[in-house]
Amino acid sequence: MPGHFEPLPGGGAAVALDDVEISIIRSLAVQLLELIGPGPAEDAQGDPLAELFAEGPSEPPSDPVLRRLFPDAYGDPQKAPEVGEAEEQRAYSAEFRRYTENDLRAGKRENALAVIRALDALASAASGEGGAVLKLSTEESRRWLGALNDLRLAIGSRLDIVAEEDTDLLYRLPDEDPRKPMVMAYLWLGGLQETLVSTLMP
Repeated sequence: MPGHFEPLPGGGAAVALDDVEISIIRSLAVQLLELIGPGPAEDAQGDPLAELFAEGPSEPPSDPVLRRLFPDAYGDPQKAPEVGEAEEQRAYSAEFRRYTENDLRAGKRENALAVIRALDALASAASGEGGAVLKLSTEESRRWLGALNDLRLAIGSRLDIVAEEDTDLLYRLPDEDPRKPMVMAYLWLGGLQETLVSTLMP
């Protein structure tokens, strides 16, 4: 079980994590929460419906990581639009973003929070034993899968990974390269994500 998820009888998944691994994943999830930011009505006082009816932004985020997490719904980022298509794609994307981004952000926040809560409970139960086995229900596994995917997208964006060839180059980075720790985290999270996916397959 070390280093990868395994299916649990009756559904769900389990993975053995040591204290350092727990700390790394938790820290990354907290950073992801900070990056995504609060909901649109976080500061609204006494109006529980404010966030429900708040419209989202119509422009893509300026931060490249957030642009990767919340891409435009129309158009291919790897392909230039044909003449006359660009304006139309921008208009469609802006409209789609206005009505969906708040919900997408809320979902990503909930996934990251689920990871943090599970790790806090695990660390509390382990109480200095050097690690513990994390056990997730099927629903928790799906939340973790979403969070792991977001973390890899965020790290991949910081590393300028846009294609599989970029990942191959990262494997060959020398140990003294300052990107090496981030690369190792990216590859490790990829292994966790891949094995967690396999536990959810029928």
